[in-house]
Amino acid sequence: MREFIVEADGGSRGNPGPAGYGAVVIDAASGGTLAEAAEYIGVATNNVAEYRGLLAGLKAARALDPTAAVRVRMDSKLVVEQMSGRWKIKHPDMKPLALEAAGIFPASQVTYEWIPREQNKHADRLANEAMDAGRRGEQWSPSASTADLDVRPTRTTATTATTAREPGGRAAETGADPRTAKTGADLHAAESDADPRAPETTAAPRAAKAAADLRAARNVAAAGPDLGAPATLVLLRHGETPLTPEKRFSGSGGSDPALSGVGRYQAERVAAALAARGTIQAIVSSPLARCRETAGIVAARLGLRVGVDDGLRETGFGAWEGLTFGEVRERYPEDLDAWLGSPGARPTGGGESFEAVARRVAATRDELVTAYAGRTVLLVSHVTPIKTLVRLALGAPPESLFRMELSAASLSAVAYYADGNASLRLLNDTSHLR
Repeated sequence: MREFIVEADGGSRGNPGPAGYGAVVIDAASGGTLAEAAEYIGVATNNVAEYRGLLAGLKAARALDPTAAVRVRMDSKLVVEQMSGRWKIKHPDMKPLALEAAGIFPASQVTYEWIPREQNKHADRLANEAMDAGRRGEQWSPSASTADLDVRPTRTTATTATTAREPGGRAAETGADPRTAKTGADLHAAESDADPRAPETTAAPRAAKAAADLRAARNVAAAGPDLGAPATLVLLRHGETPLTPEKRFSGSGGSDPALSGVGRYQAERVAAALAARGTIQAIVSSPLARCRETAGIVAARLGLRVGVDDGLRETGFGAWEGLTFGEVRERYPEDLDAWLGSPGARPTGGGESFEAVARRVAATRDELVTAYAGRTVLLVSHVTPIKTLVRLALGAPPESLFRMELSAASLSAVAYYADGNASLRLLNDTSHLR
């Protein structure tokens, strides 16, 4: 049985941003390159382009010999662990790609191995070539120049190509699978001093490389799983509105008030504090006016743009919008008791239940954690979504929502790791307002 090594990588310049992947098939016996594949896939997020690179590599290997044993080598711990069955696949965009990858070869023919980034330069270079070609509106080819690694692509025209190399070195063009999903992965900008496509010509370099790989694997096993940098969501409740000091219900179905003078002052204070910390890399806001205004003040100070995600909006409180708790108790006592006692109960007049909010917020969380893997993003939102994110991170019951204090313009933070675990880092910090 022949044995192939598939090395794959993907990149997203912006996460999400212009993205591409690269993959190479190597003859395990000779070390020679048998096939290359690369494609620019448009604007996409980071994690899934690694899967696109994996798919391209496996398909290229199958085209060469569907009976071969395949050893997949990638520097994406997430993809390797998920495809090995040790980590769950939670994100809906990755599940179909993983299923497709699992079906290309019988499971008995494929093994997965994590390698350090510096050992994945060939596939990384191909991914960069594909993204550069896409920026120029061109199709990737093996002769694509790697000199210009400008990270500001201006075109989103898709490019795709696969090159198969026969043992004698002659290149033959093969058709690439046109069925592509817009996805992305971590961009590794390592440069190789020599052409990594050149096959090794003696046994000594191969033996030395095998020994180095074994040492690296042992080091990884001894150190435990490398989960990488977490996606950190810094949670900012908007500043005060005229309704805030009166403690009136103010959700997504009411008048959508703007910030008060106090609220604008609070936003300026939190902006100064975040600028001093220097850790925020992106900002995403609820679509409601009080959040967008708060986010805009912070963004102006940090020099960032504001994205908007509807999943961060506040609960809809139905007929309770604009009322105080006491007024709701007086007018709708039974509905209020049900709402306080059951997460499935809805406010009077078609409001949103806590169960519905939790589903919405969890889906938004998953999308943001994938899009901002390894980065720190500021989410400007409201009491219920922020408390829900904290509750879910802690695995706390729904009634815990009533046991948290969350002040206007307060900061909280949750870190999310690649294995699905979360860590609460901060809750209701208002020190910047003093």
